[in-house]
Amino acid sequence: MSVVPSGDVINLQLGWPSPRLFAGSSLLQGATEVLTSEAQTAKALIYGPHIGHTPLRESIAQWLSKIYNVTTSKDRICITNGASANLSNILQKFTDPIYTRKIFMVEPTYFLACPIFEDNGFRGKLEGVPESAEGIDIEFLRNTLRMAEAAAMAEQNKSPKLKSGKSYVKVYKYVIYVVPTFANPSGKTMDLESRKKLVGLAREFDALVVSDDVGSSSSGGAPSHLTSTFVDKMLRNHHLQAHIERVLIPVYRKRYHALMRCMMEVLLPLGVVIESNAPTGVAGGFFTYIRLPEDLPAAKIVATIAWRKKHLRVAFGHMFTVSGDPGSLIRGEQAQGFTKCLRLCWAWHEEAEIKAGVLRLADVISETRDMSRRGLGFEDYMTIGIR
Repeated sequence: MSVVPSGDVINLQLGWPSPRLFAGSSLLQGATEVLTSEAQTAKALIYGPHIGHTPLRESIAQWLSKIYNVTTSKDRICITNGASANLSNILQKFTDPIYTRKIFMVEPTYFLACPIFEDNGFRGKLEGVPESAEGIDIEFLRNTLRMAEAAAMAEQNKSPKLKSGKSYVKVYKYVIYVVPTFANPSGKTMDLESRKKLVGLAREFDALVVSDDVGSSSSGGAPSHLTSTFVDKMLRNHHLQAHIERVLIPVYRKRYHALMRCMMEVLLPLGVVIESNAPTGVAGGFFTYIRLPEDLPAAKIVATIAWRKKHLRVAFGHMFTVSGDPGSLIRGEQAQGFTKCLRLCWAWHEEAEIKAGVLRLADVISETRDMSRRGLGFEDYMTIGIR
């Protein structure tokens, strides 16, 4: 039995860490160390360099070098106010909405990336590339790039129209947007050979690969110059590293296994398939991806019923189509397409709430199946908001 009241909202869509996991005390120590020093306060409260607080960039470079057993330097690190804002920064500096022909996005795609591309002038230029078992359909992408380049040459689109001069040292013809490690939403990881082929293809067609990798940057928050000095202290004092190792990883591990155990007990017997981050392999990110049984309607209908009847939020396949690309929707709605899938997050809720959410989802699947068998329509459950 669940200890979570049945009327409470459970949100397995929300891809955020729960507030109790925030490193508040370590951040406070970093802030105190900076703000009790007149010299450090003076440096923290003035305008910082465009690419970010230099000591923090050095600390991050040292940290990443140790984690990944590579040698990197601060020159490869840029501090921004989150991954979403940095994607916009990249587009402003390295693309031209006329000269840059297409934005290619692996589908199913991270739905919040689409409006960022559109806000930067690429509405109507977004195109989906199917995800394969290896992470990306390279041949599909190659053929689509060839067609796009032929069309650009026919239109005499041979040089940047809006961005030129010394402020724009490189403007790309194409952008390829990927989440190669524990992809959002599918949870898949692109294999090494596909990564090599992708880089080769990008070089051949003058494409900028944007890797929105899980954990490679912060998606949100506002690390201003002032707060950058606090975070630098957390890294230099090893407080942030300790928080990740002693708090985040153990808690997320428990929540992940709680989700998996409950899904295996109550969802798999109903015909649900775990498509990624299954307990038989390496898990990461915040999400798992499941496929609904074939006798159920589209995932968006199941998600709507879950919200209206059970106060349960889950992310559904139609959310992850590439905006403005009719082909993306067509592919998603085909047999074995991604519109029959749900994305579930284990990061936001405690274990009891996660289990209760899965039990609610099991009830929804059973009730939806019963509605379908009795010939009841789903007209009242066709739409649901993303948030």
